[in-house]
Amino acid sequence: MAVVHIHLETRIRAPIERVFDLARDIDLHQRSMAHTDERAVGGRTTGRIGAGETVTWSARHLGLRWSLTSRITGFDPPRLFVDEQQAGPFAWFRHEHRFEAVPGGTLMVDDWRHAAPFGVLGRVVDRVVLGRLLTRLLAQRSAAIAREAERPA
Repeated sequence: MAVVHIHLETRIRAPIERVFDLARDIDLHQRSMAHTDERAVGGRTTGRIGAGETVTWSARHLGLRWSLTSRITGFDPPRLFVDEQQAGPFAWFRHEHRFEAVPGGTLMVDDWRHAAPFGVLGRVVDRVVLGRLLTRLLAQRSAAIAREAERPA
């Protein structure tokens, strides 16, 4: 099973606690992914997700409606939270969100790992389409967090 790894780093001019809270804010996530009609439809559907909680997302990607449920499996405020797929289109995924206080603000790190289902066919789709799509979506989400965090109070 081939594992895809996406690593993104975003420097944000805001305190680590603010960035951590915004990164786990369901409402901000929905606003940042409005172009995919992504919405929380089960589990925690609003506010800030926390340790052990689940959220089920419904979104339109590649012309199809998808549903995915993830659980927060690691939680160490304000430095880390981890979400992992409980049900959905991947064979599995693990998304580690790390935060580090740095001069002038926060370094936010997204480490996403997943394996596609459907064997060889899934790996081909992953290589040709899915990896780029996920990288773009994670970058859009990071940019939305940065904009919100850096906005004057």
